Amino acid sequence: MKTLFSGKIFTIPNLLSVLRICMIPWLIWTYLARGDNTGAALILLLSGLTDIVDGFIARRFNMVSNLGKALDPLADKLTQAAMVVCLMLHFPHLLRVLITMIFKEILMIVLGLRAINKTENVMSSAWHGKAATVLIYLTMVCHLLISDIPYGLSESLIWLCVGMILLSGVLYAQRYINAAKGRM
Repeated sequence: MKTLFSGKIFTIPNLLSVLRICMIPWLIWTYLARGDNTGAALILLLSGLTDIVDGFIARRFNMVSNLGKALDPLADKLTQAAMVVCLMLHFPHLLRVLITMIFKEILMIVLGLRAINKTENVMSSAWHGKAATVLIYLTMVCHLLISDIPYGLSESLIWLCVGMILLSGVLYAQRYINAAKGRM
């Protein structure tokens, strides 16, 4: 039986994912302790850039691994959750994004583990997951950089995030259920 730790472990993409996780305390400190919104936005953008680079390297140089397929989205979700929680101090209505993210991720863990148990494979991310990630990062950066973000713009970005997270959750759920039933 395959596990997360079978095959390639110490790859550049996996190390970049670990680096993104290690950047989270720096991101929180920059935003909360230093009150540096621009610095936090730059760290967030750097984290997003390393996400793009690690995916490119993994595919281009055949460094895709089950660990990487699990570690990469974990780094994304931890970064997103940490920043959304920090931003909620000034924008409490971001709670909708956080609750939606948590609900989706719990569902993905339950269904994903079931699919892994059946297929012995960790599935790669899909376009809708990447689209949700981009929208969440865009929303966070806008809330960081636009000091007095208009409420309507803030609400629009939040509802776009919530909608895309829900759509992604439904599409992933279908994919995992089909895999667990052997229909992939």
